[in-house]
Amino acid sequence: MRFLSALTALSLTTLGIAVASSPATAGGSTALGPTATGYGGAVATVDATATAVGLDVLRRGGNAVDAAIAAAATLGVTEPFSAGIGGGGFFVHYDARSRTVSTIDGRETAPATATDKLFIDPVDGLPYDFNEARVSGLSVGAPGTLATWESAARKWGTRSLSSLLQPAAGVAERGFPVDATFRQQVTDNAAAFSQFTSTRALYLPGGAPPAVGSTQRNPDLAATYRLIAKRGTGVFYRGAIGDDLIRTVQHPPVASDPASAWAYPIRPGALTKSDLAGYRLRHPAPTRSDYRGLTVYGMNTPSSGGVAVGEALNIIEKGLPTSASATEKLHYYLEASALAFADRNRYVGANTPQPVVKRLLSDRWAAQRACTVDRTRALTKPVQPGDITATGCTPAAVGGPVEQGQSTTNLTVADRWGNIVEYTFTIEATGGNTMVVPGRGFVLNNELTDFNFAPTQGTAPDPNLPGPGKRPRSSMSPTIVLKDGKPFLALGSPGGATIITTVLQTLVNRIDLGMTLPQAMAAPRGSQRNTAGIQAEPAFHAQYGPALTALGHTFGPDVAELGAATAIEFTRGGGFIASAEPVRRGGGAAAVVRPAR
Repeated sequence: MRFLSALTALSLTTLGIAVASSPATAGGSTALGPTATGYGGAVATVDATATAVGLDVLRRGGNAVDAAIAAAATLGVTEPFSAGIGGGGFFVHYDARSRTVSTIDGRETAPATATDKLFIDPVDGLPYDFNEARVSGLSVGAPGTLATWESAARKWGTRSLSSLLQPAAGVAERGFPVDATFRQQVTDNAAAFSQFTSTRALYLPGGAPPAVGSTQRNPDLAATYRLIAKRGTGVFYRGAIGDDLIRTVQHPPVASDPASAWAYPIRPGALTKSDLAGYRLRHPAPTRSDYRGLTVYGMNTPSSGGVAVGEALNIIEKGLPTSASATEKLHYYLEASALAFADRNRYVGANTPQPVVKRLLSDRWAAQRACTVDRTRALTKPVQPGDITATGCTPAAVGGPVEQGQSTTNLTVADRWGNIVEYTFTIEATGGNTMVVPGRGFVLNNELTDFNFAPTQGTAPDPNLPGPGKRPRSSMSPTIVLKDGKPFLALGSPGGATIITTVLQTLVNRIDLGMTLPQAMAAPRGSQRNTAGIQAEPAFHAQYGPALTALGHTFGPDVAELGAATAIEFTRGGGFIASAEPVRRGGGAAAVVRPAR
């Protein structure tokens, strides 16, 4: 979320990472801004330091997986409230040699003792308030991020995980400059952070958020990375780091003198050493859908992103000709999104059978859903899910909307050989469960609050209730698009449930509205997640609101920003357009290995 500053450049130089403040230099260094075009490989992340680390790995001969892991580890330092080794995510990889797309499911898992009453207060039988569940040990799932890095490095990388952790350890030790976004994230979480001795000591020095321009150091995290580099991931999942993690979950480090009152009791969690030691990755086949001659690959369950994005694209393609006006295209984008969310909420969870996933992504299902859309009038929201047992336009008899998710981070990397990584990872809410593991320097996730606390689908089964060892449903949507079997576009975004609509709208902007990739990324966003009103950025509301309102769409309160995407487009002759946000979340950073041939 930060462009490269002089202080960041200085710290990277001490790590041996070349940086510059001009577009190109004789040595091949590249400035880090929201867009970069060139050759030899490309990186786009939400943070300039992470992008510079990934770029340096590419320049030193590493491939896309090597660069993605090094950049992700760095984001665990500079974006500690969105991602890190205390969380999980989804890793999508394109192998240029075999022309295949593969995935790693590194989603967190619930304790073996979890039931569907995990977030039900036994005293009154009602669901906990969100922050009561979040700021506690109850919300912590067994993390999958470190296992993801290890698996990806072994399967597809050319560098050891040990070596790829070293740049991030250096950034943690030397520090990075605090910007306005970082300070605001601490400020927003200050009341919760102050409840815990370890979090308060790291992020509320002197009892206040760190000043903009000050240097944020995390020597404990640097030592944690170096211990993992020396002893392997076993020290996390079965050793001393894991012991400290479990102790934090079961016995939260509550401060005896918090600076702010907290409205809820801070409850211990039930995650055990056995849960952590028993964590296993999954490697599901990616979702696949075809759209206007392109092949769109996404993440399978427990993420709903691949299903929802693919279904919505199929609905748009079935119902909308390419000759439609811009207003009609946005109308269909919003309608298709609402329909896909209705189906996602009704049918998609960690244990959704793959025949159901394939049905939701089929052209027959798209036709069944597209026939409900009127090109001249918006559907009344929320819409009902489709009846998966029927044909035609018959909606299901039961179903209901649900929201989930808040914050995440995303990166996109491609190398000179044509390999791609699209990786979205998270600790869920901004600030996770707000507990730093004492002496280890990383924040724990509150990922289990991505489960529905109570049934949401009426008399129908809810696919996203907690259960023993279960993974909560996600909206993360890392996406790779091929054209004629070759890479065309890779993209993803943070943003909780708005991830799906951010990725979907960016694709519609680029493919249907004819925008360039930087234009598609920067364009104002609106999100329709099967709710009564569209959630929109002010510029989207102002630009498109009158025409969409005339079609019967309604708008809810505007929001400052939606998503913080990264993307890479592949051009003729092996070139790249790397793109990150110019403004959202403080601005992202994109770079290429060589700005010119």
